Amino acid sequence: MHIFSGKVALTAYLKSIKTNDLTIGFVPTMGALHKGHLSLMKQSLKENKVTVVSIFVNPTQFNNPLDLAKYPRNLEEDIKKITDLNTEIIVYAPSIEDVYEGKTLSESFDFDGLENQMEGKFRPGHFNGVGTVVKRLFEIVKPTNAYFGEKDFQQLQIIKKVVSQNQMKINIVECPIYREPNKLAMSSRNELLTANEKQEASLIYKTLIEAKEKFKTNSAVTTVEWVRKSFEKNPTFKLEYFQIADEATLLPCLRKSKNKKYRAFIAVFVNNVRLIDTISLN
Repeated sequence: MHIFSGKVALTAYLKSIKTNDLTIGFVPTMGALHKGHLSLMKQSLKENKVTVVSIFVNPTQFNNPLDLAKYPRNLEEDIKKITDLNTEIIVYAPSIEDVYEGKTLSESFDFDGLENQMEGKFRPGHFNGVGTVVKRLFEIVKPTNAYFGEKDFQQLQIIKKVVSQNQMKINIVECPIYREPNKLAMSSRNELLTANEKQEASLIYKTLIEAKEKFKTNSAVTTVEWVRKSFEKNPTFKLEYFQIADEATLLPCLRKSKNKKYRAFIAVFVNNVRLIDTISLN
């Protein structure tokens, strides 16, 4: 297995193996790898001659310093999981200095309003941080295909904007949400939950499924209000937001249209652990 901590060495290696038909699959992660990450890697391995995985906890996308400080990190364990999957995977595990070169600041992006909804509304500056690190990683790795999970659906749309605005020839591959046995969306943050909290958190997906049913015969406003009241009854949870939005623009649904695709988005705190999920409503 090839493991690089510096971009100069990584780009030199990728250049040395470059051929006309070389395809590079890229899976950017922040470590604390789980089966969801591994499923992205498996898809990349199937579809590309070379797969690169980055492990980097990006400081510029955290608007809460406490959240950054407690984010799970275990590089040695992550490397073992990747090795057990496939020893041919190339790992890029850089320092903050290697990525940001002494200036740990976000660029400012215009995402056509996508950044002002949901995650952007509740995490100011978050998507500028995401856009900055993804752009830098793409410039380093120069992948053919890049793989992202659908759980971070809003982030997916942001990344597509980064690619199109910077005229990058990169195919963004959307992959299905990988779930725990109780249907909780896989997340590195799940490691911060107790066994009991993890079990209780199955309510998030159950609520999404029920909301999908309700939305068939009710307005978005009625469905949103039902979800809000459902979480008010349970002291374990603090609902940050539940929104039904147009998939294309991520703007809230005010009145249903037969020609639009809608998606439900949710962010919930279980004690101090923030969890997100999403489901298509069409």
